[in-house]
Amino acid sequence: MTRRLDVDYLVVGAGAMGMAFTDALIDHSDARVLLVDRRHGAGGHWLEAYPFVRLHQASAFYGVASTLLGGGALQESGPEQGLQERAAQGEITSYYARMLDRMLQSGQVEFAANSDFDDKHRVVSRISGEAVDVPATCRIVNAHYLAPSIPAEKPPPFEVLDGAHVVPVNDLARLEEAPSEYVVVGSGKTATDACIWLLAHGVDPDAICWVRPRDPWMFNRARVQPDPEIFLGLAADIMQAGAEASSLDDLFLRMEDAGVMLRIDRSVTPTMAKTPTLATWELEQLRTLENVVRRGHVVAVDRGKLTFADGAVAVADDAVIVHCAADGLKYPPLVPVWRPEDITLQPIRAGFPCFGAALIGYVEATRSEDDEKNRLCPPSPYGDTMAGWARMTVLGTRATMSFSAEPDIKEWADGVALNPARLPPDHPQSAALTDARQRLSTHTRSALERLAQLSVG
Repeated sequence: MTRRLDVDYLVVGAGAMGMAFTDALIDHSDARVLLVDRRHGAGGHWLEAYPFVRLHQASAFYGVASTLLGGGALQESGPEQGLQERAAQGEITSYYARMLDRMLQSGQVEFAANSDFDDKHRVVSRISGEAVDVPATCRIVNAHYLAPSIPAEKPPPFEVLDGAHVVPVNDLARLEEAPSEYVVVGSGKTATDACIWLLAHGVDPDAICWVRPRDPWMFNRARVQPDPEIFLGLAADIMQAGAEASSLDDLFLRMEDAGVMLRIDRSVTPTMAKTPTLATWELEQLRTLENVVRRGHVVAVDRGKLTFADGAVAVADDAVIVHCAADGLKYPPLVPVWRPEDITLQPIRAGFPCFGAALIGYVEATRSEDDEKNRLCPPSPYGDTMAGWARMTVLGTRATMSFSAEPDIKEWADGVALNPARLPPDHPQSAALTDARQRLSTHTRSALERLAQLSVG
């Protein structure tokens, strides 16, 4: 059975970016939207995330523009006392369910769950088989171009031989018997979360083997906060380090000295720069793990043995291998956000994909010409290598300068909590804020020139 739905936009993907785009679009226009997702609800990969996951950054930077995620409060106790709250999985999925209800109640949005888009203006339900056609004039919004891969949905990127006990990180919290050793495979946020969770549950540091193919640089979470003095101070430190850096290594070491970047092992210069945030208390705990294997990627896992390209490493026969090695962030080529065939959601300022998607939704609602929209919102990539991080910073900063020059966009962005650099007009002045703004004015131009050079080696 096929029915026709008269909508203006078909948004493919109800994850963080698809929801942020749709929220901003319908709040600033009378557009009608069909939102489609292969999952049963809104929220994207959060619906399948491991149970002990939390946002790595402040809740205020995540979600949609119309509604703050969480209460915007500071943590009152614990090791992150004084830092902005970070939502856990349950709060995030509940939030997106409420945001979907808000959209549906607007009368402007319909939602097709458990459904696929066939690239021919047709959506087909995986449950009933019902097909929905949309007009040829309906604009397609690709909200899954950067959809992350997670261990719960992707098998390990290594061969698993008979006798090996391999579990995705999701199943770590469901083990029925403690092994004598845990082997955590992966270098990113998921792996650090797994290590911290094991330590918090009483596992001896010596019982954890961490296979870290690349050492990571991570942002100091205390410096990435929704407070203008703090965030603009961070940006000023980055620009000053960029203007003065003699090399990529020197750039990151300068940022480390400024308290911007963290690395787990100060005797190793990291090569990975996806730069999630990390708290200093987490850093201290991670440094208690001394059994770190740096031999590149695991090729195969057998009972009692990990195989690498250059040889093997022995582990306990009963070791639980914790798969944290899904590639997570994606690095496809940058494409214009607005093209004849679709609108492809991508970050605009460096990082902060929810803000980027909301910005694209606002610009789509308030501008008519695609060339002008693309001028205002050139995309930026995610960082991976140090050179890639420098390129992300250059493109994201230039994009911020582009859209911030438009009075209405600046006014909108200064009122949106998703924007990390927002400066509301009634925000009080302070010596720290004045210093940050002066240093940004002094160093940004030369920093962008230097970072552009470093980004190409």
